[in-house]
Amino acid sequence: MFEPPSADAILAARRSLAAADPALATVEAVTPPFAWRVGLGGFPGLLKMIVQQQVSLASAAAIWARVEAGLPEMTPEIVADHDEAYLRTLGLSQPKARYARAIAEAHLSGVCDFDALRALSDEEAIAALTAIKGVGRWTAEVFLMFTQGRLDLFPGGDVALQEAMRWVDRAETRPTEKQAYARAELWRPYRGVAAHLLWACYGAVKRREIAPF
Repeated sequence: MFEPPSADAILAARRSLAAADPALATVEAVTPPFAWRVGLGGFPGLLKMIVQQQVSLASAAAIWARVEAGLPEMTPEIVADHDEAYLRTLGLSQPKARYARAIAEAHLSGVCDFDALRALSDEEAIAALTAIKGVGRWTAEVFLMFTQGRLDLFPGGDVALQEAMRWVDRAETRPTEKQAYARAELWRPYRGVAAHLLWACYGAVKRREIAPF
């Protein structure tokens, strides 16, 4: 288990971001404090992310509960021992059952050793994860942010982030993924904190805790 950035560390990074980018400073000034998002790490954590993608929150919780019940020892070895047919009885679609086995086999073959990810650079870790069938860059970036506390990762393909970036720049349209990555360059070495800030702002606006931009 990693130690997420402290409230003081996040506050210091927020101040640094605001000083570096006056446009972002406007959003930072009204966004409430937030904690770093923490997710389940290792092999089970990535499997959970894949299982829960593209379904409602209620469906995601229900399916994951069935997976946990059907795989009480959730290791790559045990998942690899089960065929896709069994994994589908746990509520997984055919593609997700295939991806679950691919994640397990990637660890066992050394393509993506979950025990060694922490020692890799951001780009090396992303490359190892995206070498697995079914794991895209967004999944890899968010997984590493939430399970290892990497401060300078920015998932530019995230739609909520793109919308909050539109607010930051008072733009008419959301940036594309490529534009989002380029815009976030100014926020190094705290792009991960900037992402959390933008998510927090987006959530606060949707909950009507702060005024829309």
